Amino acid sequence: MNIPETYEDFRQSWLNNPQTAISSYIAKEQSFVPNLLPEQAVQMPAVQLAYLLEKRFGQQAFYQALNPANTIESPVKSQSDGTWLKTVNMVGINVRTIGSFWNVVKYTLTLPAAQSSIHLLPIWECGVVASLYGIASWNINPEFFDTELAIAFPHLDTVEKQLKVVCNLLHLMGKTVGMDVIPHTDRYSEVSLANPQFFEWLQRREFEIIDHSENLYEKVQERILDFLYQYGGTISEYYPRRKEEFFNNEVYSEENRLKFLFGDKNNLEARNKRRNQLINHLFSEGYEPVPATMAPPYRGLEVDRREEAKTIDEDGRVWRDYVISKPEGMSRVFGPLARVKLYESKNENRDWEIDFSKPKQEVWDYMAQKYLNFAQQYNFDFMRGDMSHVQMNPNGTPANPDNYYDIHKYIKFVIRQQKPSFGYFAESFLAPPNTMAYGVEEEHLEGSDTDTTLGDLQSMVVGSERFIAEFARYHHLLTTRKFAPNFTIMTADKDDPRFDEFYVKGNEIRMFMGLFLTDMPSYMALGFEQRDTHLSPAPNEHYTKLYVFQLSEGKKATHGKYHWGQNGQLFRNISILKQISEEINPLIENQKIEWIIPPDITGQKKVIIWTQKEIQKYLFIVSLNTELAIATDEIQNIIESRNAKPYFSTNYIKSYENNEQNVFPNSILNAGECRIYVI
Repeated sequence: MNIPETYEDFRQSWLNNPQTAISSYIAKEQSFVPNLLPEQAVQMPAVQLAYLLEKRFGQQAFYQALNPANTIESPVKSQSDGTWLKTVNMVGINVRTIGSFWNVVKYTLTLPAAQSSIHLLPIWECGVVASLYGIASWNINPEFFDTELAIAFPHLDTVEKQLKVVCNLLHLMGKTVGMDVIPHTDRYSEVSLANPQFFEWLQRREFEIIDHSENLYEKVQERILDFLYQYGGTISEYYPRRKEEFFNNEVYSEENRLKFLFGDKNNLEARNKRRNQLINHLFSEGYEPVPATMAPPYRGLEVDRREEAKTIDEDGRVWRDYVISKPEGMSRVFGPLARVKLYESKNENRDWEIDFSKPKQEVWDYMAQKYLNFAQQYNFDFMRGDMSHVQMNPNGTPANPDNYYDIHKYIKFVIRQQKPSFGYFAESFLAPPNTMAYGVEEEHLEGSDTDTTLGDLQSMVVGSERFIAEFARYHHLLTTRKFAPNFTIMTADKDDPRFDEFYVKGNEIRMFMGLFLTDMPSYMALGFEQRDTHLSPAPNEHYTKLYVFQLSEGKKATHGKYHWGQNGQLFRNISILKQISEEINPLIENQKIEWIIPPDITGQKKVIIWTQKEIQKYLFIVSLNTELAIATDEIQNIIESRNAKPYFSTNYIKSYENNEQNVFPNSILNAGECRIYVI
């Protein structure tokens, strides 16, 4: 085994001798291209990637996948439900950091078979500050179109065709693919302006909310029709003059309404200009969608009167932030976002109170149908539910929640009627009761029919008491709840200068546990493999989080492309772990584990040891003490009682590389050391 030593060694290895790495991939000796930096993978010419995939999978299979009219079967198509998500190792990709959907395929060349699932961060056109999570329309984001691909394969001349082909190729490569499902849009999205009745509205005059009544959307509809009367539609054709007809999707289709309001789908600049005119028309009279909120009490808004809460945009509009009137610890208001209105209100919304017994059926069906269409068109295998932690009912989760308990549950239910294997990965952080959601979050996740949830290990320092105790709790939840918490390596949300402390040490431990805890799912964000250690904040361009939006000014501004890290040592160590996963994971994948030394719920003990529950082949040992070595006879006794032979240690990598007999002291674990023994 010949693995380069430094970042520059890796770069030169690929530049000078790519054929060596490619040959093992083409021959199916390895499931990924060894020693290929993700940074270099995404720079691979389209023709080289096509050659590589054609040689590995065969000409017929490759060209079938390259035809957007075809649909390549998913690796999990035969599954009867989404429980396969409970043991999958997932990688999250912010497409903006690598430029195009096509580059997702290139990046995937660096992932081993053990990391078998791809989560694509939001794929739709963006609104305010180009936030991926502020959907402006249901159109696929043209920012992710790949010109080089279109030149190499002229039939792939739209971003929609390219996305379909990318999903086909990922399935051909043995990966599952998921989309975000988001219960909100950009504040004044095309969605909210074409369907005001699906959203909650308020009317503001300077510092006062003068109206937030239940049916305020009707006045908004009237103002939109006034706008059309004054400025006309973008096309010359008949349109219904009565709001009851114009905004009725059964009378006047949303597709026609969008075209009439904003113009041709393929002219983004003209649509945005037209939308801005309509925003001006509504904003001049104080009409705004009610902003999305997070955490109890969720409801009850007032205008933030502070000077720093005022924003003047490039068109001279004066915006005011909002705050929760009676906030609690985690209360937040997301001004740029508007959540769809899922239920009727009580008492005309005088007290901001929701009537959870009266779901707005049309809204639920609208959202479910939209995401069903995407799931079918692109053959997505699962959804990542954005803000799954939202549970607004002060009474908590009912004993027998129906499908109208939670929008993500409803969407999953609808999609599974057509795609039984479709799974649900929830964004929740397993917070204490009444913190992020009313009631017990674990009950909410079960009530929402969640397969797996994110958790919060990415927000903790490896080896800290909190990390160990939470990991112990998560594994207990794995065996006692219907959903599986993730062992989260890193998320795009935490690849942020504010959270550098979480990734100073223990990154190999994160990857080791993510790969070899076979009864637990894991999640890793793109960029982790090369991420530099930041003892102080790096320039913003080094953080994937700061590419979730696009700002040109301020402390979150970025200028130019994402900068990959140059941490050759981390990439080297992770490359070796990926190679080991190729060797041993086929023998142990999806198996339940048996704890020999379980994680300590008090967070005090810093050694964990596990093996497989049924057929015990390997013993895994991890020191969660990243500062000091640990000496104990207990470890030696465990090893000797199982007649376990040394196989690999993160502290004795050279022995593994040189195929030498691994010999390391059984009674001493170095700081942060991870070991594998053969039983």
